[in-house]
Amino acid sequence: MTSTNNYTNKVNTRNLILILIIITVALLRIFNVGKFGDWANFTPVGAIALFAGTYFKDRWAAYSTPLLVLFLSDIIVNYGYFGKVILFYDGIFWVYFAFALMVLIGSFIKRVSVLSVIAAALSSVIIHWLLTNFGVWLGGKLYPRNLQGLIDCYILAIPFEKNLLLGSLAYGGILYGGFEWAKRHFPNLKWSGELSS
Repeated sequence: MTSTNNYTNKVNTRNLILILIIITVALLRIFNVGKFGDWANFTPVGAIALFAGTYFKDRWAAYSTPLLVLFLSDIIVNYGYFGKVILFYDGIFWVYFAFALMVLIGSFIKRVSVLSVIAAALSSVIIHWLLTNFGVWLGGKLYPRNLQGLIDCYILAIPFEKNLLLGSLAYGGILYGGFEWAKRHFPNLKWSGELSS
């Protein structure tokens, strides 16, 4: 019974720390609200999705935590840009599907290293670029629904995706580096048999 209680306490402690880290980093997304400039899309959301996929052993928590953070921060960000509460927007399915796939990509990281995080960030941004811009094109509001419209949609999105990649790398370094450091100093955060960097 004691061993079960120890395991439950370890799971609860680890999950609570992971959630607090994610919420703290997610707050950085709203600091730039209303300043839609050259750094648009430089956010921690991609890194949060990868991080959750890597470290949450509970798959429900791995998917629900970053998607809930995305949803709540979307409300604040959209209010900052448009001056009104927007719960659902055009293309929301494609955006959330892309971020759910980022969580999946994060779950494939078994040994955290600079290379594995860079590869995951690059893969996730490519998926985000392909899915979300397909959704924009399919909506037909910004680009004509023909081949040239699709090509234009993908090309014009490159600066935003570049910023998403830079954000995923920068915040990924903070999240992964910080939690790996914490695991070395607080063994209760580490699972038995977990691979170290």
